[in-house]
Amino acid sequence: MGQDLSIARSMLPKITAAALCDPLSSPDLVLKKSGQIKIMYAPFDHIETAARLVVVGITPGMTQALNALRAAASCLEQGQSIENSLMAAKLTASFSGGAIRNNLVSMLDSIGVADHFGIGSTAELFRPGATDVHFTSALRYPVFVDGKNYNGTPDMIRTPVLREQIDTHLMEEARALPKAIWLPLGPKAESAVSHLVRTGALEGNRVLSGLPHPSGANAERVAVFLGRKKPEEASKQTNPAPLLAAHTRLSAQITNLTGEAA
Repeated sequence: MGQDLSIARSMLPKITAAALCDPLSSPDLVLKKSGQIKIMYAPFDHIETAARLVVVGITPGMTQALNALRAAASCLEQGQSIENSLMAAKLTASFSGGAIRNNLVSMLDSIGVADHFGIGSTAELFRPGATDVHFTSALRYPVFVDGKNYNGTPDMIRTPVLREQIDTHLMEEARALPKAIWLPLGPKAESAVSHLVRTGALEGNRVLSGLPHPSGANAERVAVFLGRKKPEEASKQTNPAPLLAAHTRLSAQITNLTGEAA
């Protein structure tokens, strides 16, 4: 069964020059509104069905949305297909390079994900043109609260207009990639992925919960997780014990997955 692109087919023609100037104020790009919550269309529809790793954030922010909208509009102007335009838009807006990817690769390698996949380093998954990683969000389409990027409040599981995105779009991705390893970035994304586990859409042993967020702002927690910084040297804001426990637990989880696949 192919991916449902009905939303993309109806919304892509609405990506006009005027809409690109101020997407959040463009009524044509609004998918849903509920109180102070506004869900805007941006072309994050593509699912990389060959992926072995799924990286899940909270929701695309305005910068990502604009990058994706511009990339899709450019591809469509060149006469490319909807599928190719969506693929290009997703690739353009996904994170690459910098501290985030380097930290992510280091942490995945340290718990054995590279060995599980039979590669030297998970950096190989992110090589140009690779189809090994599917980047997505708990809330596929950009969410704004009072005109600002959604940061996890209100709770996405308890807010009907937000939970609908999880139960439809993220659920579609779970059904397309049930055997991939799922990596939610942070507790908010973990909440959405855990919801899919509770519904039976994903196997819990394929979800890597508790990995520190790989952002540069989280450098100390990442360093403790990797063993690059001694727990006793960590600042008061960092709680080393859960990080060390998470490393032990996730390493064992990957070892068990590798054993099951043997």
